[in-house]
Amino acid sequence: MIETVVVVIHLMAALALVGLVLIQQGKGAETGASFGSGASGTVFGSQGSATFLSRLTAVLAAVFFVTSLGLAFYASNKASVVRDAGLPAPAMQRDAAVPTIEEDVPVLEEQAPQADTTDGVPSVE
Repeated sequence: MIETVVVVIHLMAALALVGLVLIQQGKGAETGASFGSGASGTVFGSQGSATFLSRLTAVLAAVFFVTSLGLAFYASNKASVVRDAGLPAPAMQRDAAVPTIEEDVPVLEEQAPQADTTDGVPSVE
């Protein structure tokens, strides 16, 4: 239940973060206008460098980061529970009764190629 809530919050934060980044104007877009119009002495215009949208983007990025860490922690705990679920331990030594690959696979004997040596040129059939 908690995992589902965190996943929903994570997805909503991701979608909102993508949307906010796409609707924001780049900081370089105002640079030329601020030098030419003389509205203020700052490089990024009269609003300053931290607007409401950029602060909201930072908050959503922090939420996304925290939910990512929470989901990773939850997945790690769930993996350790599955790992310790009573499965048998892997065999550390090879059993002597198990045949090796060389014994299982038949090997074909190589035959010497037979060439027609009557005129020195092999025949084509």
